[in-house]
Amino acid sequence: MPAANTPDLDELERLARLLEVSADFKVSRRLPVREMYAEPDGRPLLQGVVVDTETTGLNFDADQIIELAVLSFEFDPESGQVFRVLGAYDGLEDPGRPIPPKATAVHGITDAMVAGKRIDDARVQELVQDAAVVIAHNAEFDRPFLERRLPLFETLPWACSYRQIDWTGEGIGSAKLEYVAYVSGFFFDAHRAEMDCRATLEILQTPLPISAESPLKLLYSRLNQKDWRVYAVGSPFDSKDLLKERSYRWDAQRKVWHRTMDEAAMREEISWLKANVYKREKVLLEFEGLDALTRFSTRPGKSVRKEV
Repeated sequence: MPAANTPDLDELERLARLLEVSADFKVSRRLPVREMYAEPDGRPLLQGVVVDTETTGLNFDADQIIELAVLSFEFDPESGQVFRVLGAYDGLEDPGRPIPPKATAVHGITDAMVAGKRIDDARVQELVQDAAVVIAHNAEFDRPFLERRLPLFETLPWACSYRQIDWTGEGIGSAKLEYVAYVSGFFFDAHRAEMDCRATLEILQTPLPISAESPLKLLYSRLNQKDWRVYAVGSPFDSKDLLKERSYRWDAQRKVWHRTMDEAAMREEISWLKANVYKREKVLLEFEGLDALTRFSTRPGKSVRKEV
């Protein structure tokens, strides 16, 4: 029973709707745990999976997964409509060493919580093995950890709701999950893996504010598009600031600057490199092709060096 003078849920919802009609208020609701988004209607559906990890740190070579969540769902690739949640798993794993305090400060997972625990590999495999797409909100972080922990993830096509949706172009100032959720009208208990997965799926079902497109439809429609990583081989040292400003990254092992882009941007990028970095008509560059099986992975795609 609600406490005396405390409005019940129906009354709170009525008050929220009153506030929503005013431009002076924004109402944010707690994310519901949904098992059904729409009733299946007979159309052919695919299986998708949202994944999220919590780890002991940021270095996938040295750090370990201590929590893994998998949320499996069915969807229509033509519209991006999600229907049923097919299964969910959230498991903790003891890394065999103390969790750094900095990591615990982010996700709240303590040594006591993971003591003696292990992720159920068989359950994870059951949920993901038939997935037409694996989605993470920052796949560049989650994929390397998961490929090292469970090699099955190397064989599945991946998409990233953080990098592959133009949130800025949609008028959303940050691609961070909590902020996109806020703009989408809900809040959740962030930085625990299953709730991050459920928040991601909710966002994938929320039409984008400017284009009104389904984020899930956009991600799936771009799944088979090829990206290219351009390596500025032998770029002059004094061009490093220019390259950095243009979002190139430094590969310390190979000692080369690189940037990843879609095929449509390649011609413009080559022209920019010639004019601003190399200052000559012919340059030797390296190109690495990336598809859904290698994108966001540390495994290399097929590379070629050529003069252009």
